[in-house]
Amino acid sequence: MQEQQWTTVIKPQGRLWEIDFKEIWRYRDLWAMYVKRDIITQYKQTILGPLWFFVQPALTTLMYMIVFGGIAKIPTDGLPQPLFYLAGICVWQYFADCLNKTSSTFIANQGVFGKVYFPRLIAPLATVTSNLVKLGIQFLLFLIVYVYYLCCGIVVSPTWTLCLLPVLVVMIAGLALGFGIIVSSLTTKYRDLTILFSFIVQLWMYATPVIYPLSFISNEKLRFIMTLNPVTGIIEAFKYSVLGVGEFSWGLLGYSFGFMCVVLAIGIVIFNKVQRSFMDTV
Repeated sequence: MQEQQWTTVIKPQGRLWEIDFKEIWRYRDLWAMYVKRDIITQYKQTILGPLWFFVQPALTTLMYMIVFGGIAKIPTDGLPQPLFYLAGICVWQYFADCLNKTSSTFIANQGVFGKVYFPRLIAPLATVTSNLVKLGIQFLLFLIVYVYYLCCGIVVSPTWTLCLLPVLVVMIAGLALGFGIIVSSLTTKYRDLTILFSFIVQLWMYATPVIYPLSFISNEKLRFIMTLNPVTGIIEAFKYSVLGVGEFSWGLLGYSFGFMCVVLAIGIVIFNKVQRSFMDTV
């Protein structure tokens, strides 16, 4: 009899910290399908459709201008308020969207995970990838406002650190992925963590220099606490790169990068451990 040749062999995972990149690459078509699904279904059957990618940051910027710029009189490092707020919103919104969606990976995909085998890590990776499209569209809106103020004679001075933008995006995506899969793994047993975490993400924004510059914090102790936030260095570096204001620090970026690596490592270990038996608890 002719020996059978199997196209797919499912083996038990060895070490918890291992990632089978070859297997993930073999399922790249599924990854692409997940990305396409997330983009299409997000604003399906809506009146404005993809225009919400522009409307959401525009309305958020308007609200910040009224509340924080008009009422609270928080400075924006001498820049026009729309430009300053949009720079922070682009990066933070990408981080928050990836964080919230990856934190519900197991619960949102429990029906698929229980029926079909594929590398479970593809689901959160697809979420991080699909949100890059939204980030690109919002960054386009930022560029439109940017060019408008340049035409109005406003001096904006981007710096050489623009070449670090891809690195900053990878770092913010890695932080969101790491934190998201940790929370996703924990919510398989404790569902109320989902509600708590969404509240934490909202408060997290106010502990990050999105609506105010880091230079606005004059208290040294409070400033030190702010720099312990791994997102702080990334957002400040982004503003410094595209606007020429803010505080660029290799030390802060190194801290954020190290923090990202640690969180990703912990997240992968917990994710690999939970995925073995999560169907018994979900």
